[in-house]
Amino acid sequence: MTPSIQRFLRSSAALWLLVGMTAAWADALTRVRVATDVYALIGSTGARTAENDALNCNLGFVVTDQGVVLIDSGASREGAKRIAAAIRAVTDRPVKWVINTGSQDHRWLGNGYFAEQGAEIIALSRTAATQKTYGDQHLANLSAVLGERLAGTEPVTASAPLAGDQARLDLGGVRIELLDLGDAHFPGDAVVWLPAQRVLFAGDLVYNDRLLGVLPSSRVASWRAAFHRMEALKPDVLVPGHGSVGDLAKAQRDTGDYLDWLVEQVGTARADWEPLDEVVARLADAPQFSGLENFDSLHRQNINRAYLDFERGGN
Repeated sequence: MTPSIQRFLRSSAALWLLVGMTAAWADALTRVRVATDVYALIGSTGARTAENDALNCNLGFVVTDQGVVLIDSGASREGAKRIAAAIRAVTDRPVKWVINTGSQDHRWLGNGYFAEQGAEIIALSRTAATQKTYGDQHLANLSAVLGERLAGTEPVTASAPLAGDQARLDLGGVRIELLDLGDAHFPGDAVVWLPAQRVLFAGDLVYNDRLLGVLPSSRVASWRAAFHRMEALKPDVLVPGHGSVGDLAKAQRDTGDYLDWLVEQVGTARADWEPLDEVVARLADAPQFSGLENFDSLHRQNINRAYLDFERGGN
């Protein structure tokens, strides 16, 4: 084989590798138009990885005459750059405002990148306080996943958090409501409601297509109550924190029914002093939910954590 042919093969291989990497990176976020000038960015329903920059969640943005309102900023500076690129595919208007719906890493650790570009960071006071509590812990956990791709990520929170459990905003002429409906998946969770468009960005209150995860800090009964408070909004379109865009009926099937089941089955078992290991064994088969992604890896753990939450008086 001549040297020129060898060089050609090496360059061709590199080109195909680059094409493959570009395709994989493009798949990290899927853009879905949910209303006029309103978009969801749909991430993976799998785990946080370096390849997806821990963007295994959904975000969104609203294009206004004065700039873009971003709903959640991703888990890192590099993830924030991906989000910015996805927005630039729609508009060249700058991101002027970033609203955080929660305190988990992929909801807000990209704030610093957008703040550097001049964006105002917006969050309810309880959300911002929880971010400050967990920020260093989340960065440490992400370091093991993202490695050097976490470089430059700083835990930037809203400089003037909004008091109370709700805020009504006018951003670029668009009415936006930020609502804390109660502790759910993680302390400080909130939702973004666009009343004129009847679109709800539900954050981690709702999981579609995949089983929700109960964390040690989750409050199952409160999560269930928050879900049912959300129903009163009657959105036409619901963008979940994870999974595909849907409506209230889908959210009820994939999240609400499971929360009801956890409260009624696990909560009752705990109230009756049934031993935890017996509860997990008895409730391990739940065929009505087994079709949801991640069921095999999360369901038993969810029962365990829900039981412990009820044991410590979770509400």
